[in-house]
Amino acid sequence: MQIILLKDIDNVGYKHDIVTVKNGYGRNFLIPQGLAVIANAANNEKLDALKAEEDAKEAARVEDYKQQAAKLEGQPVKIGVKAGTSGKIFGSVTVIQIANAIQEQYGEEIARKKIVLPDNVKEVGTYPIEINLNKEVKTTIEIELVAE
Repeated sequence: MQIILLKDIDNVGYKHDIVTVKNGYGRNFLIPQGLAVIANAANNEKLDALKAEEDAKEAARVEDYKQQAAKLEGQPVKIGVKAGTSGKIFGSVTVIQIANAIQEQYGEEIARKKIVLPDNVKEVGTYPIEINLNKEVKTTIEIELVAE
């Protein structure tokens, strides 16, 4: 089934993309939740108008995203965690903690959905984290986990 996404959906696609999904997933979840519409001729015409409007808005924001990325790049974000004597952390580090730390330390508000956290964050140390501000602007920052 071909659908037009109305919002970014992890592992499916970005807003306004035309993607193919299984019939049940589209009919029973995406369309009733308002996350997608069926890709037919009428909806494709509406999509073209929406894309033009969104592209104009996004083009105005790209420069802001670039400035935000430049401000964050090269500066480590320190996060205090509880850790054992061997340096292994208790629990896990979440994207919410990272977003809050960026807000506190640098005054930049980053949506938690834009932060990509690697799986290997298990010990005290420094880790690279990718932030996808939009389709064009991506940056990598380092988080420094410090034992409290």
